[in-house]
Amino acid sequence: YLNFMGNEFGHPEWIDFPRPENGWSHHHCRRRWDLAEDELLRYKFFMAFDELMQACESRFKWLCSEHQYVTVKNNMDKVIAFERGDVFFVFNFHPCNSYTDYQIGLSWDEPMRTVLDSDE
Repeated sequence: YLNFMGNEFGHPEWIDFPRPENGWSHHHCRRRWDLAEDELLRYKFFMAFDELMQACESRFKWLCSEHQYVTVKNNMDKVIAFERGDVFFVFNFHPCNSYTDYQIGLSWDEPMRTVLDSDE
């Protein structure tokens, strides 16, 4: 899962890898892991989410799976749902709306269970 370059909500600075234009500087080529230790900031929650995602990957091995299918991509609701391996992901990126009983079709005909819910 993408959790370094591109996760602007969890990275306080831009990412700039060493190149001739920045004098081969490594200054912005890093992750600020120290921010999670500051009790006044909310980065500790991002780190906890990251740890849970890594635990899910260790358990279900979805990153190395060849099966991947986007089930829902609803721009108006700001919802993305997809299958990867034997895991089904649903992301709600809407800034205001929370959905219950959201209808999504799956290729699996078996009961599902929630493994990780960021609302809890």
